[in-house]
Amino acid sequence: QVQLVESGGGLVQAGGSLRLSCAASGRTFNNYYVIGWFRQSPGKEREFVAAIRWSSTITYYADSVKGRFTISRDNAKNTVYLEMNSLLPEDTAVYYCAAAIASIAQPFIATKHSYDYWGQGTQVTVSS
Repeated sequence: QVQLVESGGGLVQAGGSLRLSCAASGRTFNNYYVIGWFRQSPGKEREFVAAIRWSSTITYYADSVKGRFTISRDNAKNTVYLEMNSLLPEDTAVYYCAAAIASIAQPFIATKHSYDYWGQGTQVTVSS
């Protein structure tokens, strides 16, 4: 059974940084085409944050995080990272890692229904 496990969340002050990790068990990431990060805060829809194509390492970002967040992958460690800098209170949310077993056309990269597997999420809280 495939499992995605996120870690690295926590409480940080505005302007601070966190690095989230997503590790896969049961299947290595090179079996997936796209790995994405989404987030969801109370009362809101789950929204796209960033994604990376595993083979080409092409990356995509939501406008709200562009220039502050960086998605990357470590093939040897079978892990995807989300480096978050200059954090804002509005970044507070549960962050989810997601993986797609088929390629995703660019117009659909930010669509949560394009992804097949999801982690349990990790809480990120940014205090003002």
